[in-house]
Amino acid sequence: MTNDPPTIPTTSGFDGLIGLRYDQVGPDRVELSLPVTPHLLQPYGILHGGVLCTLVETAASVGAAVWFGDRGNVVGTANHTDFLRAIRGGTVSAVATPIHRGRTQQLWLVEIRDEQERLIARGQLRVANVTDASHLGQGGQPPPE
Repeated sequence: MTNDPPTIPTTSGFDGLIGLRYDQVGPDRVELSLPVTPHLLQPYGILHGGVLCTLVETAASVGAAVWFGDRGNVVGTANHTDFLRAIRGGTVSAVATPIHRGRTQQLWLVEIRDEQERLIARGQLRVANVTDASHLGQGGQPPPE
């Protein structure tokens, strides 16, 4: 593992599409924020649950990857997100902290709050620590050389 300070991921791809901001990134804590905009609402006008699952997945995966460092990659294996309070606007903040970090897996807790610090959702993400993720998505086969 290197002693280089963690770099904050870029907000390109899906993260950029939804407007996700990385406020703090480290091996022991990740903080994200997201403005709740109309394109993130479901038909009843409240924040879509998939957005909350995205915050759990992203915050915990980034923290897990920073902690695992140059030992390999991390891949999500389970995302359990509970929706506790509906919101229609404002900004939500997600904070991810580790519950367990072991040789083969990690478990992270993520709490998502609104601007009044009310708990909107709570989730856990389990990731597998793998030395090489290049074969994933290849039907279980190593990539061609």
